[in-house]
Amino acid sequence: MREIIGCDVAIVGGGIVGGSAALFLRQMGFTVTLLERDWCGAKASGVNFGGVRRQGRPLEQLPLSQRAHAIWGRLPALLGTDAEYIRSGHLKLARSETDLQALIDYQERSAGFGLDLEIIAGDAFRRRFPALGDRAVGGSLCPEDGHANPRLVSPAFARAAAALGAVVREQTPVDRVERDDDRFTLLCGGGLEVNARFLLNTAGAWSQRIATAFGEPVPLESLHPNMAVTEPLPRFLAVNIGVEGGGVYGRQAPRGNMVVGGGRGFALDADRARPQRDAVLTLMRDAAELFPQIAKAHVIRCWTGVEGYTPDRNPIVGPSRTTPNLFHAFGFSGAGFQIGLAVGEALAELVRDGHSSAPLDAFRIDRFPPTP
Repeated sequence: MREIIGCDVAIVGGGIVGGSAALFLRQMGFTVTLLERDWCGAKASGVNFGGVRRQGRPLEQLPLSQRAHAIWGRLPALLGTDAEYIRSGHLKLARSETDLQALIDYQERSAGFGLDLEIIAGDAFRRRFPALGDRAVGGSLCPEDGHANPRLVSPAFARAAAALGAVVREQTPVDRVERDDDRFTLLCGGGLEVNARFLLNTAGAWSQRIATAFGEPVPLESLHPNMAVTEPLPRFLAVNIGVEGGGVYGRQAPRGNMVVGGGRGFALDADRARPQRDAVLTLMRDAAELFPQIAKAHVIRCWTGVEGYTPDRNPIVGPSRTTPNLFHAFGFSGAGFQIGLAVGEALAELVRDGHSSAPLDAFRIDRFPPTP
C-alpha cells in the first residue's frame, strides 16, 4: 500500500545540512519531510574529523563560516546538547619558513573577517605548545575555532526537527523525483510518495543524481578521508591541529583519545569505502612527528566515509538554474561540518524569502563548464 505525504518542503539527505535546514524551516512554520537513505548523520556528516574551524577556508566561504560560528555557539539552545562542542582554538602548523609565510599571508588576506588570527613562532611557539614535536616551526592560532563530536551533532539536528513536527524518514531511499506544474513528487522505497512545493537537494556525494535529473550535471568526485583514533591518553593537547599544506590533522577528545586524520581510504563501491592499511600506518607515523605522545599508543579504530568533492573545492549552494523551487547544497569537499549549519539556515531563507542574506554567488551550480 502506498503512503502519501504532502508538505511544503521535501529534503533529500539527512546530514548536517539537511537536518539543520529541516530545523530552521520548522522554526519558520513550514511543513517538512526529511528523507535519508541510511541513518541521519551516518554518512560524511557523521564520519568526519569533527573540526569546527574557520581558519584556512577560502575567503569567499568566510561570511558563511562566520555565520555558522554564531550558530555553533547556540547548540545547547537549539538541540538540548552541546554535542561535545568546544571552542578550543585551532592551531595551523607550519613545518617550514615557507609554510609560516603562507600563514602570515592568509592572516593579512582574512583580516576583515573577525578570525583574530595570531602568528606564533620560534621560542614563543615552543613555550606556548611544548607538547608538540620539533617538526613544526610555528603556527597560526584561531582562538575561537574548535571541535565537536560529529556522531552526536548531525543526528541531533534531525531529532530536533522531528521534535518540532518535521516528518523524518530514515532507511528511505528516493528512487525517482519528478516535477509536475508547481510541485515535486518523490517516489521512495517502501511505497512512500512525498509531494512538496520545494525540494532541497542535500544528499552529499549522491546529490549529483538529483542535479542531473533536472539538467544540471556537476563534475563531482567521491573521495574517502582516512582517520584513526587511539586509546585514551593523558591530556597533552588542548587545541585542534591542522597543518599548512595538509597531510595531517588531529585533536584530543575530552576522554583523552587522540583523533587523527590524513591520506585516503578506498572505495568498495559507489556507496561504501574502507580505510587503507598502508595509509593508516603512514598517518600514524606522520602524526607521531607532530604528537610524540602517540608514538606507542594503540589505535583502537580506523574509519573512512564517502565525501563529494568539486573541482574548485567550493560547495554548490543555492537555487537551481533550470527548475524553480529546487535548491542545492552539496560538494563541500571535506569541509562541510563547520559551515553546514549556516548553509542549512541559508536554504531555509531561500525557501521563505527567495534569497539569502548570506552571499552565495561563488557557489552557483552553473559555474562549471557543461559536462559532456
